Amino acid sequence: MGMIDYHDSRPIYEQIAEWYKGMILKGVLSADEKLPSVRKLAMDLSTNPNTVQKAYGELERQGFIYTVKGRGNFVRENDSLREEKLEELKAEMIDLLSQARDLGVDLTEFVRQAVLQTEEKEVNQDDQV
Repeated sequence: MGMIDYHDSRPIYEQIAEWYKGMILKGVLSADEKLPSVRKLAMDLSTNPNTVQKAYGELERQGFIYTVKGRGNFVRENDSLREEKLEELKAEMIDLLSQARDLGVDLTEFVRQAVLQTEEKEVNQDDQV
């Protein structure tokens, strides 16, 4: 599945939650789609069920999933979550561009270089898979 990196300093539950958030925000997981049971995911990842439960609890607290007693965990409608994330990213980008401009950087060239480096990084990641 690729959701856990044992070299990552973040706790495993955070990595699981971040992976699911990414899948939900990208639209890979759709609204009302059932997530694997805590026990199944724990077995698949060879981790403790409490770790998976903590990740699911965090996802629920942040509004990404909801729980139906006796039935499992499901993806919450995510359009507003995606919009919120895009607004957050836009604010971060504005801050970064302001910092670059304060350093006297040509913003057009700065953004062009960032896009090129992002594309190179994606190609390298695809080659590693």
